[in-house]
Amino acid sequence: MLCTAALVVAAAAPAHADGGGSARWSVAPSAGGGARPAKDGRPAFYAEGAPGAVLQDTLAVTNPGPKPRTVSLRGADAENTGSGAVSVTPAKGRPKGTGAWITFAKRQVKVPPRTRAEVPFTVSVPTGALPGDHPGAIVASSGGRTVGVRVQLRVGGPTLSALTVERVKVDAGAGRITYDLVNRGNTVLTPKLAVHAKGVFGTLLDRPARPLPVELLPGRRVSLTEPWRDAPALDAVDVELTATAAGDARDSATASARLVPWGAVAGGGALLLAVVGGAVALLRARRRRRRSEESEPAGEQEQGAYGARELARAGTGEER
Repeated sequence: MLCTAALVVAAAAPAHADGGGSARWSVAPSAGGGARPAKDGRPAFYAEGAPGAVLQDTLAVTNPGPKPRTVSLRGADAENTGSGAVSVTPAKGRPKGTGAWITFAKRQVKVPPRTRAEVPFTVSVPTGALPGDHPGAIVASSGGRTVGVRVQLRVGGPTLSALTVERVKVDAGAGRITYDLVNRGNTVLTPKLAVHAKGVFGTLLDRPARPLPVELLPGRRVSLTEPWRDAPALDAVDVELTATAAGDARDSATASARLVPWGAVAGGGALLLAVVGGAVALLRARRRRRRSEESEPAGEQEQGAYGARELARAGTGEER
């Protein structure tokens, strides 16, 4: 099976086309027998086996164009990006999981015009593989274009669906709640999230559980954001996030925040300080003036009073 790749005439060309108007080459799980286009068959490869099993399947490479095309094939591991999207190991990277277990009959396939090539491949599950889901992909490249097909592999044995919600934080200034989801089990999860928030005067948010645009792979962590654009400017809030997924996976986490409009507080504080500063300066000036008056010499004051009395008696004939 691993010695050759059989060629069959394509039943129909894929519907999509490139910018030049010609139909694009494509890859997909083989529909079998060439009776219908591969695009109408399975959307991904699904396989299950015990550790040590060798699983077989076939990839269809379709070339609807007028010229021969050489397509390169490789296996890749599936990974989660930090935001939760699913990606695959790059061509320069070396797969360590499912991608390393895939072996093709030919790694480079030359497909004649208007023809579909059926390329057999195997997935050899190591004897020490852990039970659970091991997602991967088959990646095909030709002419500067790269496409892939998912490989959904499950290794036999006990499975556990578990997840945790971690690092919840309220960022009212940015109008959002940030948090992490971690897959603590060995199955792929498509989680749902419910959000509840309470303030001093009652409920602020009450969002029922809804699916997240995330496919969380086993053992992976993703950082996500929940929008909260109408968060109060001044309040004390308690936020609770509850994540659920198939297999009775469930977890909740909370965070508290004191929301204060620091810009307004800073402006009001500056004005108050200016008023207080002016009042203090005025009070000090009055105290200095009072002290200055109280510190005048007593002799000068008495001399002035005596002189006034002498002037008042002058010309009265009164004896002294």
